[in-house]
Amino acid sequence: MKALITGITGFVGGFLAEHLLAAGDEVLGCSTRGAWPREHPERRSPAAGVRERIEVACWDLGDRAGIDRRTRDRIAEFAPTCIYHLAAISVPGYCGADAPTAQALSVNLEGTGRVLELAASLSPCPRVLFTSTSHVYAPAGAGAQLNEAAPLGPRRGYGKTKLAAEERIAAARRDERLDCVVARAFQHTGPRQEPEMMLPEWCQQLVGDDSGPIRVRSLNTWIDLTDVRDVVRAYRMLVERGESGGIYNVGSGVPRRTGDIFERLVALAGSPRQMSELSPGGEKWDPIADIGLLTAKTGWRPEIPLEKTLADTLQSWRRRGAPELG
Repeated sequence: MKALITGITGFVGGFLAEHLLAAGDEVLGCSTRGAWPREHPERRSPAAGVRERIEVACWDLGDRAGIDRRTRDRIAEFAPTCIYHLAAISVPGYCGADAPTAQALSVNLEGTGRVLELAASLSPCPRVLFTSTSHVYAPAGAGAQLNEAAPLGPRRGYGKTKLAAEERIAAARRDERLDCVVARAFQHTGPRQEPEMMLPEWCQQLVGDDSGPIRVRSLNTWIDLTDVRDVVRAYRMLVERGESGGIYNVGSGVPRRTGDIFERLVALAGSPRQMSELSPGGEKWDPIADIGLLTAKTGWRPEIPLEKTLADTLQSWRRRGAPELG
């Protein structure tokens, strides 16, 4: 396959690039800056060998002017058979509380529209995989395992922009006859993730010089957590085998308590520290994925055990060094 990856320099994009090259695919990427970032290899970029093999074109999806002629011509020349649309403002806290921010709407919604316009202009027309989120679902009861038919009702800006983008994709399939697949990703993590997210935030504190207590938001929240390297496998399998117009949950299907995850990580670190829980309280539940549809269609199941995810992420932070804590 010949794959175009939007947002290739982000956390998931680097791992997807590595996976696609290993599978024998040709890859072209695009990002806002049009280049791999020059930074420590344990940060967001993939290995140097991957960086050298993949060109990154410049495309700011939030720019109302749209794609520039040079980038459009380069993509047309590459002639992708599939587009992995990963580019987004994906940290929920950056997308607004009750209503989406203007930037989140510009990138997550209007940027998706621009990707669909590009796909419709290419010949042959590529399959588009859109990475959505479990945040599009309405709140569910404790322990609820949600399938793709579960009620929708995002509460915050991030989920609202992603649901609106899903609706834009459905319209493009109907009006433009585009071949699109939607992957609703549940929480995923791993090496090279930035500390806005739970596991890297803990790892950053564990390897830092600060001898104070580790700050943890909640120890009693149940989440569905998957290794990013399993997630990108699911994305490629959906491009290969997913049904056009299909929507698929991508998650572990296993509820895990944050306090248990934290205890395992501290044991791996071998450096007992006191802990400060910032939002103590009763039991909380994030949605848990029912991945039956994904498994039936592609044969995918998560393979990487939690212990490896924790160990690899912790080791990645140790190789980074000890950044300053804010």
